[in-house]
Amino acid sequence: MRITMVGTGYVGLVTGTCFANIGNEVTCLDVDQTKIEKLNNGISPIYEPGLDELIAKNHKAGRLRFTTDKTEAYTHAEMIFICVGTPSDANGHADLKYVLAAAEDIGRAIEGAPGATGGDERERRGKVIVVKSTVPVGTNAKVQAAIASQTSKPFFMGSNPEFLKEGAAINDFNKPDRVVVGVSDEGTGGRMRELYEPFVRNGHPIFVMDIPSAEMVKYAANAMLATKISFINEIAGLCEAYGSNVDEVWRGMTSDNRIGNKFLYPGLGYGGSCFPKDTLACVSMGTQSDTPTPLLKAVHDVNQAQRPAFYKKLTDHFGPGGLKGKKIAVWGIAFKPGTDDVREAPAITLMQNLLADGATVVAHDPVAHETAHQVIGDTITYSDEMYPMLDGADALMICTEWPEFKQPDFDKMKSLLNAPVIFDGRNLYRPEAMQAEGFAYVSVGRMAIKADA
Repeated sequence: MRITMVGTGYVGLVTGTCFANIGNEVTCLDVDQTKIEKLNNGISPIYEPGLDELIAKNHKAGRLRFTTDKTEAYTHAEMIFICVGTPSDANGHADLKYVLAAAEDIGRAIEGAPGATGGDERERRGKVIVVKSTVPVGTNAKVQAAIASQTSKPFFMGSNPEFLKEGAAINDFNKPDRVVVGVSDEGTGGRMRELYEPFVRNGHPIFVMDIPSAEMVKYAANAMLATKISFINEIAGLCEAYGSNVDEVWRGMTSDNRIGNKFLYPGLGYGGSCFPKDTLACVSMGTQSDTPTPLLKAVHDVNQAQRPAFYKKLTDHFGPGGLKGKKIAVWGIAFKPGTDDVREAPAITLMQNLLADGATVVAHDPVAHETAHQVIGDTITYSDEMYPMLDGADALMICTEWPEFKQPDFDKMKSLLNAPVIFDGRNLYRPEAMQAEGFAYVSVGRMAIKADA
């Protein structure tokens, strides 16, 4: 098939590259000339394991192209996937200006494209416009109206929410748990099924449903996962208050098959581009429809409270004003391992708090220095190595559970730190092991360990 992806962000780039990798002709369109030039030179604007190699392979084979030319991208495409950003304000309202602007551009392209008597058979049967951006329910109808305002020629609408985990996106796309497609006519459903069938040879389902239901699926899925994270963090707070160990509580609770153990790990709360935005969007949709969502509002509030609750552990340890002049080392900046994404990352918030309290901060992340610099600039020092940065630090704070942090050299750490103090926001180590190593160790949902005198 001839496919155009509108937007070369995370979703558009991964989706387009994976479509090209099974033989489709894919054009990726973006208004950012610099980004397109980088892609044409083999430089990916995002970090995702395995993506660079796939882009290079399919670009070289001629199946994957990058352009800023809208006419070129739209005119001969059979399917056009809208993958542009939908930023939200503080109240969770999604800004659809980029989606609707793309829709009007597509409508003008359809109007100027070969019609029923021109082009090849694939062009004559009408373009399918697929909204892949995460958008509030009802957005597809607005997109359809925006396209129709620019053309009288036939086109067909589809909704196709994405379920990609940053750090595992290529595997998620190639071997999906499920594919969700929303359509308003049987023919479009068949064309979408044809496109995705090569990816579900594992027997997993393609769900074809109405468009409003497909739009809601992504929000419902992410809101559920966010709920699980906030739930276990709330339980972790109770464990700290009553002297329980959240690890033991977790083992006893998750052995129930009805509960399971996925996304039930205490820590600093969720971040990234999806869970915060999508949870707030559900709250916003509830407000707009006079259908309150108190549970999801509480999920968001619990998550936002998790960072100051953890930071209080530092201020309690150092005492009032005790962080001024202290050097704090930070392991991990990205909101999760496997990505350079620092959007809504707990580390950013915690480091900003440290700076505001007069501490100096040195941080190490395997891949997120550049993206972090775009947010907080030179207010902190970035270290390419995880051990030298500990020299002279008054404490280590762990914010991201990168694999290389899980079994470090504790003797080396202890020899470099001014004091053997670790604030672990991801519960990487066993408290009893840290006690044996002679560290003061503070984590989430477990009793704090004091350093040996």
